[in-house]
Amino acid sequence: MSKQFASAGDMAEKKISFTEIGAGLWAFTAEGDPNTGVIIGDESVMIIEAQATPRLARKVIEKVREVTDKPISHLVLTHYHAVRVLGASAYGAPTIIMGEKARAMVVERGQEDWDSEFERFPRLFQGHEEIPGLTWPTETFSDRMTVYLGNRRVDLMHPGRAHTAGDIVAYVPDANVMFTGDIVEYHSACYCGDGHFADWPATLEAIRAFDLDAIAPGRGDALVGRDMVNAALDNTADFVRSTFQPAARVARGGGTLKQAWDAVRAECDPKFGDYAIYEHCLPFNVARAYDEALGIDTPRIWTAARDKEMWDMLQG
Repeated sequence: MSKQFASAGDMAEKKISFTEIGAGLWAFTAEGDPNTGVIIGDESVMIIEAQATPRLARKVIEKVREVTDKPISHLVLTHYHAVRVLGASAYGAPTIIMGEKARAMVVERGQEDWDSEFERFPRLFQGHEEIPGLTWPTETFSDRMTVYLGNRRVDLMHPGRAHTAGDIVAYVPDANVMFTGDIVEYHSACYCGDGHFADWPATLEAIRAFDLDAIAPGRGDALVGRDMVNAALDNTADFVRSTFQPAARVARGGGTLKQAWDAVRAECDPKFGDYAIYEHCLPFNVARAYDEALGIDTPRIWTAARDKEMWDMLQG
């Protein structure tokens, strides 16, 4: 490639924060790196998102052990992306839960996604030799599932297509807190390369309807308080629309992918150019927006070879 993806050159360690967002509920965040959620029940702990490697997962476990010695009984994976799921083995959780659609996407494109993300995110995959293989759930569900950690109830649900076709969220009713995965971001670019732009805003509104007190987003700081929650929902919707609309105008007008890239940059750079992973996400976002505008409903599978082909087209 004439130029690397932005993430390939990002090798600086990120500062970790561990924020309590409700009673016994924590958000592990790291300056725009993938977040992990922690739900402490009466008898055990549920982890939301595994991280990319066992090495990174152990950093989460260190923080968990600062606040509880209860065993980790459940690991919930909101979608199939490698940076979210391949650290699963470190937790030793007997129950691993995904949505049924997310599991199907592991079957369809899990290895290709791993290979592609490995090339894009060298820092996150340090220690990759420990990954035992693709992560498979022990349980799946279609629309809704309830798990009890003692008396603490956790509702898992599929609110609609957004970041992927199989996104799920975890809602803790007693605290009115939700773990949204990458459906919601905060001062971090949305990765839309496997997304569904037309559906995403409605999915955000389904989340808004809960009138939440806090959210642990997929990337960025924990969102505590309804003002911060609603601002993040608004901002995520703005990012999605601001990416899709310029690309769609170009695609439907017969323009090229490079022209769509220029149109999206003109719209998004002034508003989102300083967001975490913005430069990394942009080429994938434009390519997917261009495809969706032309009626391609199922995102094409990203491979290392397709990454390079797309990037070379955007570089002219």
